[in-house]
Amino acid sequence: MKLFKYLFWILYRIWFYVLVALPILIMFPILLISILKESWYPYFFKLARFWAKIILIGMGFRWAIENEQTPDKSKSYLFIANHTSMADVMLMLVSLKNPFVFVGKKELTKIPLFGFFYKRTCILVDRSSEKSRKAVFLRAQKRLKTGVSICIFPEGGVPEEHIILDEFKDGAFRLAINHHIPVVPITFGDNKKRLSYTFFSGGPGKMRVKIHQFLTTKNLTVQDTKALNENARNVILKQLQAFNP
Repeated sequence: MKLFKYLFWILYRIWFYVLVALPILIMFPILLISILKESWYPYFFKLARFWAKIILIGMGFRWAIENEQTPDKSKSYLFIANHTSMADVMLMLVSLKNPFVFVGKKELTKIPLFGFFYKRTCILVDRSSEKSRKAVFLRAQKRLKTGVSICIFPEGGVPEEHIILDEFKDGAFRLAINHHIPVVPITFGDNKKRLSYTFFSGGPGKMRVKIHQFLTTKNLTVQDTKALNENARNVILKQLQAFNP
């Protein structure tokens, strides 16, 4: 029985990478055209959402999204969520209709095909470089001026298996305060169980998403960064504990 489980997990992981690459190959010319101009990013975003849906459906995932508050399409936000799975990027794309740009680690540019578009559409950060982390603010400011939102996983990486929710880095919240945009906490309840970074694990099933009440940054200053950070983290942690009592 164990042999069949391990065989399933191996094939399941291979199938995931096939699903990531195949739609990109098929849509490559259209995707390439959509990134030629920064003003065309919303079209690329729609294609990215379609790509994400193909992967989630192909992996046997079904998502259930609960909104406490719905983002206004005419406004910019800082979207944040807990980070435990390779499917987090896809589920974030499916959960939100507002075009947003990911702030993500530079290492992902090395992934074939995916990395090509990731490098050209996301705000990259080298977490080992203070200069790179500071440059994120300038690049984010430029993107916000075009009307898109920003998405960050504020744990700064994937926490160890036994950690429910790691501490949040302050950078995302300073960004939101500096640009006076609301913070939108989002909780992914099942991603670790469905497709974690542990190779021999995972399987089809439900993915619960909760988009929480927005946290305003109106009248806040950089001195309020830590309080905003803790507030956002507590919202997500409480929901994770409710999802998995």
